Amino acid sequence: MRERPLVLIKDDLVDYEKAMERMEGLVEERQNDERPDTLWLLSHPAVFTVTKRTLQSHLPSPSFGIPVVQTGRGGQLTYHGPGQLVGYLIVKLRTGEGVVDYIREVELRLVEALGTLGVPAERRDTPPGSELLTGVWTKDTVRKIVSVGMRASRSVTSHGFALNVDGDLSPWELAIPCGMPDVDMTSVAREIGQTSMDEARLAVARAFEAS
Repeated sequence: MRERPLVLIKDDLVDYEKAMERMEGLVEERQNDERPDTLWLLSHPAVFTVTKRTLQSHLPSPSFGIPVVQTGRGGQLTYHGPGQLVGYLIVKLRTGEGVVDYIREVELRLVEALGTLGVPAERRDTPPGSELLTGVWTKDTVRKIVSVGMRASRSVTSHGFALNVDGDLSPWELAIPCGMPDVDMTSVAREIGQTSMDEARLAVARAFEAS
């Protein structure tokens, strides 16, 4: 991978819809060359986010009490909550580079970060006719540990990834994540025992050359 240093923004828990408002502002600044390529690391209170592609049958029951919010990224339903490291990537694509090309790079950088944390991981190519296998999967246990959903507007990316670090995984069982009924979602803590969010932030920031 070529060098692509990013400016790092760090926050703790930020409401999802408030984060979307700020992200839109960051994207506009990048489109106007008023800020450099940026990685924003944060977490959200419990929320399911869905896209236009999400089937009604994949949604959680309202009785569970977790909000469901429509979002403009790619992909399908995902869950955000405490103990998950979310990264929003506001990056100007290079000449000839598409958002799918950049997503491949994002996956590989997250594989690197997970290796630093002690979790062997890999990205996957999607077989023809299958549901998109965007994200990162553990090698040894064949579980999904990172969800990725992005878009690009005026050559600038937005949204990003969600790495499960040490949070509660049970909400993933309340809906159909990523359009895949049989997916087994996991976390760094589930794979190798307890780890800290600080360690995960540091590994991810280094993998993305963000400071």
